[in-house]
Amino acid sequence: MKALLVVDVQNDFTPGGALPAEQGHAVISVINALMAQFPLVVASRDWHPQDTVHFERWPVHCVKFSAGAEYDPLLDKEKIDQEFLKGTDPETDSGYSAFEATSEDLDKYLREHDVDELYVVGLTTEYCVKATVLDAVNLGYKTFVVTDAVAAVNMLDAAAALEDMRRHNASLVGSQAVLAQ
Repeated sequence: MKALLVVDVQNDFTPGGALPAEQGHAVISVINALMAQFPLVVASRDWHPQDTVHFERWPVHCVKFSAGAEYDPLLDKEKIDQEFLKGTDPETDSGYSAFEATSEDLDKYLREHDVDELYVVGLTTEYCVKATVLDAVNLGYKTFVVTDAVAAVNMLDAAAALEDMRRHNASLVGSQAVLAQ
């Protein structure tokens, strides 16, 4: 079975947010269109405490219960079957990968739903998307990155991140190929 994993499409990662991907809004319509193609849609969200060592490295973003931590209003969140919260430990700079979620075990959830193919979309390409994709590959999922449904904070790092994911056996696909399935 295949599933769509929507990574961190939150206000703080879209234009106007604390760590925005310039093209963050542009990919949301693609993500919304893809959701209808999948029997299972899961999503991750950064959900940081106010005081965390994570903010020693990054500007304050996605603080739990804040407007910045909410899904972007353009995202069709009604199609999300299960949410996974990450980055919740105040003592570590972890929670980049959706597989580091602390609200529920993503790998266990996917296996319980017989998922073997995972299509990853969301924000941001060079950080949380990449970390999630590499973990998915390492856990044995046939992993796809939908290249026109991800966006980066730093466009210069996006191409290198995609190439790194490809080198680690993730398949790079466009949304039109997925929608045609």
